[in-house]
Amino acid sequence: MSRVPGGVGERVGEEVQVERGPLGPAQFWRGQSRYVVGELLDSWVETAPWWQPGAAGSGGASAELVASRQVWRVEAVRAGRSRMSFAGVFDLSWQSADNRWSLVRVHD
Repeated sequence: MSRVPGGVGERVGEEVQVERGPLGPAQFWRGQSRYVVGELLDSWVETAPWWQPGAAGSGGASAELVASRQVWRVEAVRAGRSRMSFAGVFDLSWQSADNRWSLVRVHD
């Protein structure tokens, strides 16, 4: 089961700070909490949905229509915790247009 952040203290597209390694995110911060990436599970590129406001102009295709974000699915653990009992799976995205990292999904 997965969920989009939206509970207490969580926001959809919550901005996070990320330190990249050679293959993708190595660690990230949510507020004051640091998470260490133990394993890269998957990665892919997503394009913006055409139906979102501003994705396509009335005069034809626009730059946002082909704008993409890179997404990494990682297994990570809060710093100082045991990976065996406290690991979680997170989807982190990077949008090159605004050089911004976001937490887009947490898997239970």
